[in-house]
Amino acid sequence: MKTRVQRPELITKVNVTPIIDVALVLVIILLVTAPMMSMTKMPVDLPEARTREAEDQRNVSVTIGTTGEYAVDEKTVPAVLLKSELARRLAEPGNEGVLVVVRADTSVPFSTIRHTLQDARAAGATRLAIATRQRTEKRP
Repeated sequence: MKTRVQRPELITKVNVTPIIDVALVLVIILLVTAPMMSMTKMPVDLPEARTREAEDQRNVSVTIGTTGEYAVDEKTVPAVLLKSELARRLAEPGNEGVLVVVRADTSVPFSTIRHTLQDARAAGATRLAIATRQRTEKRP
């Protein structure tokens, strides 16, 4: 009598679980690092304020450093080119009505911030904000 040897069944389908795991990890890394990429590495000590929680929205960040240097998002620009760089960024597709956030060190004179806000308005910004550091104390 002949005995049949059973062979294991061949796996013919691709296992996509490891691919999905890697993709989800990459998405999480992107979501965590994306907000950090839109601002310059220029150190800025923001003033404190009590305001509502920051809204999750797209914005263009204008940073004013302690020595008067400017940056639009991650790109450092000379003061004379600030208005044209802002106008270029605001003219990009999808940036209509975007919030322009001015981040300035506490040592920067308010007149410089005011001129920056005027330049942003002249460049076409319709929504402006000044970034502040949130107080950590709890309200009574």
